[in-house]
Amino acid sequence: MQVRVGNTWRPWAHVVLLAGVLTGCSEASEGEAETSTRTSATADASGRSDGKARSGGTIGAAGSACELPVTFDIAEDWTAEAVENSPSSDGTGETEDELADLVLRQGPVALVCEVDAKPAGNIGYLRVWTGEPGDADARTVLEEFVAAEGDVSKEQYRSFQTGDLKGVEVDYLYTSELLEETQQETALAVTTPQGPVVLHLGGLDSEEHEAMLPAFELAKSSLSVG
Repeated sequence: MQVRVGNTWRPWAHVVLLAGVLTGCSEASEGEAETSTRTSATADASGRSDGKARSGGTIGAAGSACELPVTFDIAEDWTAEAVENSPSSDGTGETEDELADLVLRQGPVALVCEVDAKPAGNIGYLRVWTGEPGDADARTVLEEFVAAEGDVSKEQYRSFQTGDLKGVEVDYLYTSELLEETQQETALAVTTPQGPVVLHLGGLDSEEHEAMLPAFELAKSSLSVG
C-alpha cells in the first residue's frame, strides 16, 4: 500500500517532500544545480516559451498508467502512477485499508493516481482523486475536498468548460502548521457517471506551484469523460 497525502497526515507529506528535495540537492553536482536554476519558472516547467505545456501522453483510458473515469493529457516528462489502496491484513487483526482511509481520503474522494513532476525538473504532483456516484455537484465536491485539507484560506471558485464537460476550479492558500508556511494550491472537480473526479496541483512551495501551472492547464483543457 502506498501511503500518501491526506487529511491528518498532510503536514508530514510536506516534511517528506522537503527531505527528498534536500537529499537530491546533496547528490547533485554543481553543474546540475546550475542547470536546475530557473530563469523563467513558467517556461522551464512547460518546455515552451509561450507558457503552454507540451503533452507527454494521455492517461485515464484502459491500459494507461492510471485507469480513471476521465482522460486527460499529462505534461511532457511527467510520470503517472496508480495509487494502490486495496484492503489487506497486517496480521494483527487490523487492515491496512483503515490506515489508507485516513491517509488516502480527503473529504468525499480517495487518491487513485499521482503524476510526478520531478522528472521534468519540478517538485510536486498532480494528484487525481475519485469518489462514489451520487447527487453532489462538482462545486459541492470541491468545497468539501478543500475544507478537508485543513488550514485553507482565500478560496476563489470559478466554473469552467472543456468541450462538453463542465466543472469547477479553485485557487486557495494552504498553511502547514508543522512547517509554518503558506503556499498556493489549485484544484478542479467534475462529475461523471462513475462518480466525481478531483484534480489537485500541489508543490513544494508557491514558486513550484506557479511553475507547474501549465501542466495543470494542459490537463484541464484536455479533460474528457472516459
